[in-house]
Amino acid sequence: MGNAAEALEPRIYVACVAAYNSGQLHGAWISVVDDADAVREEIYRMLVNSPVRGAEEYAIHDYEDFGGVTISEYAGIDRVVELASFLRERGVLGAAVLEHLGGDVEAARDAFEDYCGAYPRLSDYFAELTEETVAIPEALRLYIDYEAMARDAVLGGEVFTVETAHDEVHVFWAR
Repeated sequence: MGNAAEALEPRIYVACVAAYNSGQLHGAWISVVDDADAVREEIYRMLVNSPVRGAEEYAIHDYEDFGGVTISEYAGIDRVVELASFLRERGVLGAAVLEHLGGDVEAARDAFEDYCGAYPRLSDYFAELTEETVAIPEALRLYIDYEAMARDAVLGGEVFTVETAHDEVHVFWAR
């Protein structure tokens, strides 16, 4: 999946449906900026320059740099801009969180408010958390099962994780 901090610059390829239906390829790659009206303006320019007069319909035939997030052919521009804005802000890790949360951008934004960081394993997070918040007598230290704590926290819905590399687990407290 690459570096979790990797920046994304989402673009869509918007095609003129009238030209496509008449056997011609006409479209444009458009950078998805934070302003939906600016994206719509670019789409309008593409349609005005269509080889088919009066073209009004468009479809998203391709997209890139959305970090694995799927964009449907007839996705609304407001939704595409919302996704792109979030992905530019949060990068590849944001895309993985978005996927984990079923595409809910608001829930993904909220998840980052409870982001705990990256660890080699979830049990490492619980070891650090426990050792920083509880005075553990030396005689008991070897009896603490951080793997079980981590497993129970996931099964209990207290935390969720997103893995971005074989030794990089990002930990989030669940709401």
